[in-house]
Amino acid sequence: MGHFLISAAHKSSGKTTISIGLCAALKHKNYTVQAFKKGPDYIDPMWLSKATGRPCYNLDFYTMERQEILDIFSRGNDAQISLIEGNKGLYDGLDLDGSNSNAALAQLLQAPVVLVIDAQGMTRGIAPLILGYQAFEPNLNIAGVILNKLGGSRHESKLRAVIEHYTSVPVIGAVHRNAKLKILERHLGLIPSNEVSAAENHIEVVGNLIAQQVDLDKLAVIADQATLPISPTAPPSITLSSNVRIGIAMDAAFGFYYPDDVEAFTRAGAELIPINTLQDSSLPPIDGLFIGGGFPETHMPQLSANKSLRSAISNAIEQGLPVYAECGGLMYLTRSITWDDKKYAMVGAIAADTVMHEKPQGRGYVQLEETEHHPWRRESNASLLPGHEFHYSSLDNLAPDVQFAYKVKRGAGVNGKFDGILYKNLLANYSHLRSVKNNQWVHRFVEFVRSHKTAGFVNVQACN
Repeated sequence: MGHFLISAAHKSSGKTTISIGLCAALKHKNYTVQAFKKGPDYIDPMWLSKATGRPCYNLDFYTMERQEILDIFSRGNDAQISLIEGNKGLYDGLDLDGSNSNAALAQLLQAPVVLVIDAQGMTRGIAPLILGYQAFEPNLNIAGVILNKLGGSRHESKLRAVIEHYTSVPVIGAVHRNAKLKILERHLGLIPSNEVSAAENHIEVVGNLIAQQVDLDKLAVIADQATLPISPTAPPSITLSSNVRIGIAMDAAFGFYYPDDVEAFTRAGAELIPINTLQDSSLPPIDGLFIGGGFPETHMPQLSANKSLRSAISNAIEQGLPVYAECGGLMYLTRSITWDDKKYAMVGAIAADTVMHEKPQGRGYVQLEETEHHPWRRESNASLLPGHEFHYSSLDNLAPDVQFAYKVKRGAGVNGKFDGILYKNLLANYSHLRSVKNNQWVHRFVEFVRSHKTAGFVNVQACN
């Protein structure tokens, strides 16, 4: 398997659009392409998955151990070529020593780096930029550059001449400014592909434009120069039969799920039942419910108009259905969402009202410590649980006697001190969790669901 890492000199250089286009272009050349995304992002992987036709897996130093990263990376061993899209700049990261940077990931995976450079307004100055990036970590293999956002053929010629004269790094692509390459954005970044009806057509257009401006054969040669990292550990086997049914909200409003978390449900013996919160009028026969993140605020009218499903979910929670919700799912379960002076009724299971703001109310990695109220059986010795958050909303009129599952040691959570609202068998938090070695939340939630089914909890079908 050949592989390479796409990174940039700084954020917003266009590497995501180029990564999507490269995946589509390579697939069009009949390569089996596997995509990976560094960090905790949900939206970029959704686009990369559509471009490759395969799940895109996240590789994250903060939530995963290095061996876990290698294990997840081995999911692409059956692909002919793997693309790893970095986040932010090549050397950016949390720690001063760069141990969680894109460069560190490239070295861990022994991946050559293709550097995307936003070349707007640049000519001769591009040479010291490339030379500095090479010199900063000499052991890193910067194997090629893709020039992006070029003003025209004359601009391209000047840059190529400068790079060829001063550096040894090959230019493998030069992408000119083009409105057709733009993917619409909003407050959390790109609009998710599950909300864009013409996503596949747009990916095809981007793929064709990238194929015309990037030398895919040179890129394949660079990928083939990569050496495979050490052998992964054996993947976990399925040990439990599927004996619980857990609904999962999957539609244009809710789509923030890690593929490996979804796979963990199967290993834990759960069958996931898709639920469309915009169209389904009732809940199917389920033993538990998972509502992940997404953009309920952009679908407020449709979510509110589906009164029958809102009522069914509220009634199920009142009757004790085990439910887990993250961020957008938490917002949906509150009494209402207000945005731009418009207010819409939501499920109402959580005694609070969601209010959208212009600036993020919580953003970045979090650390959580479980309180004595946490309802799921503890299976980890870790004192602090890693996660991440990115929300523009906050909660108003929260009931004063609410209990929380987590103390927030880093991050914002619900109120700066706590996260994880508890109500009956519902747990809802702003923080997003990842099912990893030291935080196997999926298995814990499934066991929680199973214990209530075993205890004689009435299947929610009777609530409809």
